[in-house]
Amino acid sequence: MKPYAASCDENREPILVVLNDLLHDYQSLLEIGSGTGQHAVYFGEQFPRLTWQTSDQLEYHAGIKAWLQDAKLANVLDPLLLDVRQVTWPNLTVDAVFSANTLHIMSWEAVQACFAGVGRLLISNGLFIVYGPFNYAGQFTSTSNARFDQWLKQRDPDSGIRNFEDLNLLAAKAGMELQADYEMPVNNRILVWRKTRTTIG
Repeated sequence: MKPYAASCDENREPILVVLNDLLHDYQSLLEIGSGTGQHAVYFGEQFPRLTWQTSDQLEYHAGIKAWLQDAKLANVLDPLLLDVRQVTWPNLTVDAVFSANTLHIMSWEAVQACFAGVGRLLISNGLFIVYGPFNYAGQFTSTSNARFDQWLKQRDPDSGIRNFEDLNLLAAKAGMELQADYEMPVNNRILVWRKTRTTIG
C-alpha cells in the first residue's frame, strides 16, 4: 500500500501557484525529503519539462517508489539516499531545490547542514524553495503554530518551528540571498533564496 499524507493533497495546489511563478524556465530540481512521494508525482506531472529528482532517507524510499511506479512519469526520478547531515551529498547539477515541511522536523544541526549542502549544490542563480511554518522575530504567527511547535518539541526536543531570521543568516553563509517570501494558507509560507555567490568550505 502506498503511504499517504492528507497535508500533501491539501497544500499542493497553493504551492503549485507559486511554483508556476518560479520554475517555468528551470530544467532540473532536487526535492529534499520527498516523504510519501505525493508531491513529486503531482508537481512532476505539472512540469513535464522539469526533471524532478526525489530524495530522502532510506526508510521512505519504498513508499516514494510505489507512487512513482504507479504514476509512470519519465521526468520524476527514483529517490536518492540523502540525509542532509551526510558529509558527501549526491553528485548532481540542479538549478533548483525544493523542500516542504522538513525544517521544523530536523534538528538545528541538520538545518545548518541542509543550507550548507544546498549552497554547495546549486548552480549560480539557482533557487532554494522551502515550504512550511516559520516564526518572525522569534514570534509565532498564529496560536495554531504555537501549539504545533509545542507538539513537535514533545515528540522531539531538537525539532521546532524555525525563525526566519536564523534561516536567512544560514542562507547568506551558503551564498544565497532572499528573493521572495510568500504567504500561504494555514499559517505557512514559501521562502525562496537565490544562489548569488560561491562559498569556500
